[in-house]
Amino acid sequence: MTQQRRIKVGIVGGTGYTGVELLRMLATHPQAEIQAVTSRQDAGTPVAKMFPSLRGRVELAFAEPAKAGLESCDVVFFATPNGVAMSEAPALLAQGVRVVDLSADFRIRDIAEWEEWYRMKHASPALVAEAVYGLCEINREAIRGARLIANPGCYPTAVQLGFIPLLEAGLIDRDWLIADAKSGVSGAGRKAEMHILFSEASDNFSAYGVSGHRHWPEIRQGLARAAGAEVGLTFTPHLTPMIRGIHATLYARITREADFQALFEARYAKEPFVDVMPAGSHPDTRSVRASNLCRIALHRPHQATGRKDILVVLSTIDNLVKGASGQAIQNMNIMFGLPETAGLESVPVVP
Repeated sequence: MTQQRRIKVGIVGGTGYTGVELLRMLATHPQAEIQAVTSRQDAGTPVAKMFPSLRGRVELAFAEPAKAGLESCDVVFFATPNGVAMSEAPALLAQGVRVVDLSADFRIRDIAEWEEWYRMKHASPALVAEAVYGLCEINREAIRGARLIANPGCYPTAVQLGFIPLLEAGLIDRDWLIADAKSGVSGAGRKAEMHILFSEASDNFSAYGVSGHRHWPEIRQGLARAAGAEVGLTFTPHLTPMIRGIHATLYARITREADFQALFEARYAKEPFVDVMPAGSHPDTRSVRASNLCRIALHRPHQATGRKDILVVLSTIDNLVKGASGQAIQNMNIMFGLPETAGLESVPVVP
């Protein structure tokens, strides 16, 4: 039996939280070989010096992007701020390298809308139409043949996985969707900002982006695709005093009765990373911590409210794994014909 060739992997922007998560999971991936990790600011610094958790696992040093040999990789992950991949990915694509972008550069189809929300001119609008949105549970077949993946955002992943079965089946009012979502501070990235300092975020809870958050158009776009028509979505994110995790409480108005538990179980029966829990369960963020899982539970709260037309969906993920780097590796596995679970079978960490 011929052993499958190992995939040569490059990571652009390896010093942030999504970058180190890619390194952590790829270091033990059975078919991946990390060839290069870039950082302009920390070029020359050994990866294991910055991240001692990777001692004995990653022997590389961070390199300048131009000197990293990314063009010799099979796939390159962009774990960079918005605006980087759209400028640097085209050259790699032209050399036959496949790209998975963890930023938002290729997620939104409407260029004008993207530019409005992200407040910059898009450098590669022609590639937006080609990019495949990498929510594996809905786009698996398109992902297989893609050369450019727009890896979904963390909030969009949790919200879409919770609403999609209902919209696909046409069982809820698509003009009345509410997503009340909470995230740990790592979702803001590995940077020094006032609101994510320990003494600011600890022992505190707050909403933000209530008047408009840039994940809203991405979520709305995905839900409209599932519904086959435009949707009305209210999305409110919150910052919680924890490091990892997203908990999305989703509200839908039922227009047609069905066995909703059976619907979700059937829709995700073959999905290795979506766990539909028994009806009435309460998944928490700790139950998915450091894993690529999304846990979902359904509730009918009419006993307390007097209403019988409301369905509540609870959806939890680790924002850095299923919400970012784990999903990116899941996309890579699909692109290269590997088992989808390769490198992603770690059990959630408790406590």
